[in-house]
Parts: sequence; C-alpha cells; structure tokens
Amino acid sequence: MEEVERMRLAGWLVGMVIWFAASVAAVAQDVWVQIEAQPTLLEGQERARAYSGVFPNVNGFALPTGWYAIALGPFEAAEADRQLRLLKQERLIPGDSYIAFGDRYRERFWPTGAAALAPTVPTAPSVTTPEALPDESPTEARYSESLLAPEQRQQIQEALKWEGVYAGAIDGAFGAGTRNSMAAWQSAQGYQPTGILTTAQRKALVETFQAERTALGLEAIREEEAGIEIALPAALVEFDRYQPPFVQYREKDGSGFRALLISQPGDEKALAGLFDMIQTLDIVPPGGERQLGRTGFVLTGRNDRIQSYTQADLSGGVIRGFSLAWKPEDGARAAKALEAMKASFRPFGSATLDDTTGAGLAEDHSALMAGLEIRTPIRARSGFYVSAAGLVATTDEVLAECGRVTLDDHPADTVLQDAGLGLAILKPRETLAPRAHARFADRPAEIGTEIAVAGYSYEGALDEAVLSFGTLADLSGLQGEATKARLSVTTLAGDAGGPVLDATGGVIGMLLPRGSDAGRVLPDDVGIALRAEAIRTALAAAGLAAAEPAAAGTPPALAPEDLTMLGRDMTVLVSCWP
Repeated sequence: MEEVERMRLAGWLVGMVIWFAASVAAVAQDVWVQIEAQPTLLEGQERARAYSGVFPNVNGFALPTGWYAIALGPFEAAEADRQLRLLKQERLIPGDSYIAFGDRYRERFWPTGAAALAPTVPTAPSVTTPEALPDESPTEARYSESLLAPEQRQQIQEALKWEGVYAGAIDGAFGAGTRNSMAAWQSAQGYQPTGILTTAQRKALVETFQAERTALGLEAIREEEAGIEIALPAALVEFDRYQPPFVQYREKDGSGFRALLISQPGDEKALAGLFDMIQTLDIVPPGGERQLGRTGFVLTGRNDRIQSYTQADLSGGVIRGFSLAWKPEDGARAAKALEAMKASFRPFGSATLDDTTGAGLAEDHSALMAGLEIRTPIRARSGFYVSAAGLVATTDEVLAECGRVTLDDHPADTVLQDAGLGLAILKPRETLAPRAHARFADRPAEIGTEIAVAGYSYEGALDEAVLSFGTLADLSGLQGEATKARLSVTTLAGDAGGPVLDATGGVIGMLLPRGSDAGRVLPDDVGIALRAEAIRTALAAAGLAAAEPAAAGTPPALAPEDLTMLGRDMTVLVSCWP
C-alpha cells in the first residue's frame, strides 16, 4: 500500500514538473504579427520580399498546414498587440492580420539563410525612436511612426496644437483631423503636404515646441486663495500682490507681459458689474471683442502700446477668470502663452479672494492699484438722441483732441460738426435702440416758463444723467443771437451738450459750454442754449434724420418724475479718448 502511495506521489510530482516546464515555455515563446499566408513557398518568398521593402522585421515560416506564413516580429505580447492595432489603423497591413505565437511556426524561409526559429526569453519593453531618414517615403514614414510610444504620439498632437493647426483631442490617435493638421504644418514649413510626418519632420516639430515652451517658462500654478489652477509664463511674469478681485502678476525682466487671476463671489449682476469695471482698466484697451453672457464674458483690446485678452466664468455663485496683457509686437509669443493658459485654466473649490486677502488694513488702496490704472477719457460731456437709430447731438467742444469718441461704451463717428453753432452730430458704429429720443418743440417756449437740463453733470461719475431745473430767461443770446436762448439755471461743465426740455418733455434746445460766449465766463446761474430750430435746420441741411416735431395742439405737462425719466432715457454720456 505504501508503495502505491509513493508511486502516486512521484507521478504527481512529475506532472507538476511537466506542467511548469510547459508554462515557462509558453511564457518564453515569441509573439508575432502574422500578416499573410501563401499556399506555395515561391509565393511566400515573393510576398516576404515585397514587405521587406517597407518593414525591417519581416520573417517567413512554414506552417503545419503546408502553407507559408509572413509575420512581423518578434515582440513581447503587449507590444505585438500595440503594433497590430497601429499598423491596421494606418492600413499598412491587411485587416485580417492577427497575433500568432512562435510554437505554431516551423522552418524559417525568410530572410534567406536565416537560422531556424528558436524560442527566446522576452526582454523588458523599450521605446525606440528610429533614426531620421532624409528621403522617407510616406510608407516609410508611416512605419517609423508606428514605432512611436503612445506618449510620443500625444506629444506630436500637443506640438501641432501649439502651432495652431490642431484643435482635436490629445489621444494619440492619428485620424483625419490629425492628418489634416500635419499637412497644414508641412505646408507652412515648405514641405510637401502628405499628412504623414517623416522622422526628421517630427523631430523638428517637437523640438520647436519644447524650445518655445521653455522660453515662456510655462509653469503650473495652483492659487489656493483664488481657487484657480493655470499654467502661467513664468519667464515673462512674476507674482506681485493680491488686490481683490485680482491676483496681480507684474512683468518680469522688462518682458512687457502682465497677468491677472480673477476671483470673487457673485451672481449674474455681479458678473455684469465686473465686465464694466474691467473695461476701465488700463491693461484692457478699448476697441475689440466684447461678449457678455449670463455665465461669462470675453474681452479683448488693442491700441498702439498694449493688447490684452480677458475671460471670466460664473459657476455656483463664484466668478473666476484671467487676463493676459502684452505689447503688440509680442503677439506671436502671447498667442502661445494664451493658448496654454486657456487650455490649463481650471477653477476648483469654493474659495475666492475677499477684501482682506494679502492686504494689511492700513495699506493705501491707491498703492494696491499700482499697475491697474483706471483708464479715463480726456473729457466727458452730455449728448441726446435725436433719432430712433441712435443719432446723437452734442457740443463740438467734446471733440477737441480726440482720438476716439464713445456714446456710453459704444464707439461713434462724427457725421456733422458746426463750430459756428457749437454743434456736433455723432453716429454710433453699431445700431443702437435708445429708450427715448428727442421730440423737438414745434414752437418757441415762452419766456419765464420752467425748463430742465438733462446731463451728466459729474462727467460719468454717476451712472445716470441728472436734471437741473430753471427757467427760460430770453429767446436770444447775450448779444441778440437768434440761434441761441438764455437760461436761468445752474449747471456744471459735464451738462454741456445735454437737452433743454420744456414742461411737456419737448426739446427746446441744447446746453452750450459756459465759456462759449466770446470766451467770457458766465455767472453760475446763467446758461446759453442752442435753440431747437437751429439744430433741426443743421440736421436737414446735412441730410440726416431729425426728431419728429410735436403733434398739433399743446401737449400736457409731465409730472416731475416722468420728465426726469424722459430726460435720463434720451441723454447719453459722450466721452473723448486719446
């Protein structure tokens, strides 16, 4: 009985040894990508010779079935699977190619004179980049491309995106979008646009990408106080200070670049307020894209000394964004830095900057605003809409030395200027729809009647026009001018250009600047207005649409609050910019 047990144990041990040896052999055997099988040796040799013109690792083996296999390899299992997938994707091998193991192959017939197939122990996988071939054909380029590791393929897509020719996903899959981008890059570099980069072209593309990123010093920043992650060009900007709602980055080594991170709590109304406030900063020049939506905005600006881009997004009661400003001559570098910032910008958490972040309670606010100067106009006066299309009448005084004129925030052009009358007519560059426009009175008001002047008395310091009340003192100027009227009303410089309204809301004239009467300074309670008849005549002579006259009969007087609302609705802030 013991002898039987010993025999059984010995048999079990022998079986285990045989199983282990077979397992080791299975692990150790080579893995191949079989691409074809031919019925005769001659046909197998011809096909192997053809594939050898494209691939350096072509082998041919006899099969137990009597056919002759053509295979690429040997590879480790994972690499064989990757090669099969890539080569099929690039259509370099037949679609029915598959993974095969060396134990199914017999004598090797290709390469001619090669040693018989022998199992080899797999080595650790390695990534190799083929040497550059100056005359790679598209087929050769596809093959050398197929040897790239996934991260190398992704890096090529990143480099194409850096060059501004690719906008797809960074996934390492070279589909139609990537191929079109490659062709676009080749064309820009003077190469034949095959859509397949040679080894040398890939090397040039990636090296340029890496060199330019290094020159910008792109560095991932995680700003805990603001709740923002972003890549900033650390070679061009450096941290300056917190000045809520901004984290300021000043120019570094005279680069001319500046950056802001934006972080504050808020809602849709706060977003609109931030949109308006940022447009007053010196780093956001007027003129450019202005897009304000319910959940974000984009601002761009440019003048002869600065250009900038700003974006902000509202989500979950938090507003976050960034700005980058640069000199116009640095546009190429700025475009690369800006693309990296856009791609990497990621808000996180619920933290936002508050009024005490980074600032001592006694620190001077004006010091905190260093580098964020508020852009101000040369002067600001009043004007009023004289047509439903947004045509505006104002005083020509506001136009002196102006490089640009705006109606509120809207650029405008001068379509009429009459220095003799002191009148200018402005036309907005975009179509406006004013809430109200002037109705010129059809007859002169009577001396002694009450009037109101609507105007931006404080030159834009307030968001709405104010009304100054007084009386009509005379239907002519101080020297008897029929085109003018004298008012008994106290106004400020910003009121000039504003409409003079009678009690019915009819416009009887436009307030002229206080120093316009032969250079004399008038008493505080004396004003001079250009009469409505003169304005209508000038508009008609210039072929411009004028406001409608009053309807027949005498309109009823308006309540004070209604007159105030009408005056505010038709009055506009006219600003003169350098």
